[in-house]
Amino acid sequence: QVQLVESGGGLVQAGDSLSLSCAASGRRSFVNTLNIAWFRQAPGKERDLVAVISWSGSMTDYADSVKGRFTISRDNDKLEAYLEMNSLKVEDTAVYYCAASGSNWLSRLDSTVYNHWGQGTQVTVSS
Repeated sequence: QVQLVESGGGLVQAGDSLSLSCAASGRRSFVNTLNIAWFRQAPGKERDLVAVISWSGSMTDYADSVKGRFTISRDNDKLEAYLEMNSLKVEDTAVYYCAASGSNWLSRLDSTVYNHWGQGTQVTVSS
């Protein structure tokens, strides 16, 4: 029903910037009712929320660890979401996933409500 494809990952040095993209496919009127989030998962670790944005509005939320460094945005015409990452740290190294949820905004921090996931893109930050 909804397909998500991430791109933009790569190998960078600490302090560098990187931009990730999430391209969505599906019926526009449906996709644009969904919250879009970025998660990340390091090997052996839990998948954690990085940022989330409501496609029906301008509301955003971020993990404390990325506030002031990362920015989530969207382009509803292109049916894409983005994650601009600045001042990257080694601890940002992970596979980054975009995900979509039709659940209420109040549940946005719960990973279990996201039922559409991309395959992920690797971000590696070296010192």
